[in-house]
Amino acid sequence: MDDELRILNAAEMPAALDVLDARVLSALAARRHEAVSLRRTMLVAALVSLGGGVAAGSAFVPDAVAASPLTPFVPDSPLAPSALLGGP
Repeated sequence: MDDELRILNAAEMPAALDVLDARVLSALAARRHEAVSLRRTMLVAALVSLGGGVAAGSAFVPDAVAASPLTPFVPDSPLAPSALLGGP
């Protein structure tokens, strides 16, 4: 085993190993930059969507109308049996 380690120690290192760290670190920095950009884009989209919803909800406010009860026990209800059967 000592002989194999001496052979490995005497062998030259490939030139690609010198730039490997720089390539890995630059790829990690690019991914981090993309993640930050995506987070900012999602934040802007959420704020625009929320602002548009608030603006649309406050710009087109219909008049309030009291709802009539829908029950068959009220004499002039649209759910009364006579109205459903086409009676008087």
